[in-house]
Amino acid sequence: MKLSQFDFDLPKDRIATQPTRWRDECKLMVLHKDTGEIEHRQFKDIIDYFGKGDNFVLNDTKVFPAKLYGKKEKTEADIIVFLLRELNKEQRLWDVVVDPARKIRIGNKLYFGEDDSMVAEVIDNTTSRGRTLRFLYDGPYEEFKKALFALGQTPVPEWVKETPDESDVENFQTIFARNEGAVSAPAAGLHFSRELFNRMILKDIDTTFITVHMGIGHFRAVDVEDLSKHRMDCERMIITEEAAAKINATKRSGHKIVAVGVTVVRALETYVTTQHEVKANDLWTNKFIFPPYEFSIPDAYVSNFHLPESTMLMSVAAFGGYKNVMNAYKVALEEGYRFGPYGDAMLIL
Repeated sequence: MKLSQFDFDLPKDRIATQPTRWRDECKLMVLHKDTGEIEHRQFKDIIDYFGKGDNFVLNDTKVFPAKLYGKKEKTEADIIVFLLRELNKEQRLWDVVVDPARKIRIGNKLYFGEDDSMVAEVIDNTTSRGRTLRFLYDGPYEEFKKALFALGQTPVPEWVKETPDESDVENFQTIFARNEGAVSAPAAGLHFSRELFNRMILKDIDTTFITVHMGIGHFRAVDVEDLSKHRMDCERMIITEEAAAKINATKRSGHKIVAVGVTVVRALETYVTTQHEVKANDLWTNKFIFPPYEFSIPDAYVSNFHLPESTMLMSVAAFGGYKNVMNAYKVALEEGYRFGPYGDAMLIL
């Protein structure tokens, strides 16, 4: 398929800048992929479509304050550093994205904080935008990490909100987040509330948690028309032995696997056996799912409404069917659905 097939007009005011007051009371569009039928519900109604033994697979990654504002030495030019992942604890090495990137060279020092309390040196240019920084900090590791994160902001995408505020610290995090490492929230999981989980327990609906440390690759612009030539950024994914056993037992018993979000779908489909089962693993995945694609694990897919020409939209279209999903997005615009990580949700059955 071609990139241009996923383009549509999305007015800026349709991108949600705040979540609904109650996590589980956003709109839920239900798309039946076999018929194209569409229903309009609230997110808390999602359990009406599932029953005893069905299994919601969720991503328990935890977002950290990854966005730093700083200055370049000598010129004092403003720069933004986006922390991606820690490379080495002892040497304080981090893989980062720097903006603007073109004037940052190996050996440059970058200063952060009102009193320049945090200093980093550029030691490698890994890509046209990526860099490796060594933070020059002499104190204990835990003290360094605390100081670094104190300078950071919640990494809400700028196209959602130019300047994050205190509310985003809680809003841009799922209630079940526990394994730190994500630079963006797994948005489909943001709609789950404690009340909804309690109702799922009463219906004997299972939950299984895996970890996928979401990066910013899903938000990067695709710059090739032929999608088969696009290369996704890698994300670390962890499926424990216990999680794999629960997912496979659900499949064997004939119950439904409900994949909550693009990252979960990506992880479940990365390493599938010939028996259409998942295996426990701790690895990096760069899997890119776009139509046409034959799925092995999920029976249902929960997602937010995504940007035009985004890889996340492509993943959803691969599951729900290209024509079905693009029509559903047209209906969503007509019916006032909100887009982006703080927006409304879609369930594909």
